[in-house]
Amino acid sequence: MKYAILSLIFASVAVPAAADSYVPVKDQTTFLSLVEGKELRNFFYGVRLNVLPNGEIDGSAIGWGIEGQWTWQDGYFCRELSWGGDPIPYNCQLVEARGEDRVRFTVDQGAGDSASFRLQ
Repeated sequence: MKYAILSLIFASVAVPAAADSYVPVKDQTTFLSLVEGKELRNFFYGVRLNVLPNGEIDGSAIGWGIEGQWTWQDGYFCRELSWGGDPIPYNCQLVEARGEDRVRFTVDQGAGDSASFRLQ
C-alpha cells in the first residue's frame, strides 16, 4: 500500500516538454542555481523536499520522512531515497525547469513518468 502511494507521489503522467514550456537542465551548476536554498513542493501529495548541494536529500511526504543522496551524472539527476524507512531504488532522471519556480523530474532518463514541483 505504501509503495503504491509512493508511486503516485513521485510519478505522474508524463507530458511532452514542448507542450508546457519546460526546458531541459543540462548541468549540475544550473540545477543547483534552481534548487539551492529552496524547498521543492508538490502540494497535491504533501511532498516537501530539500535537495542540498552536499549531495543529500531530506524532506517528507504524507507524514513520513524522506532522506537520500543524489549526484549529477552525464546530464541527469541520479538519486537513491528512503521514504519512511522503505528504500526507493536508484534512478537517474531528466530534469526540466519552467521559469525559476517550477521543476520537473522524469524517471528513467526521461523515458518514464514525471513529477512536477514548485520551488519555494
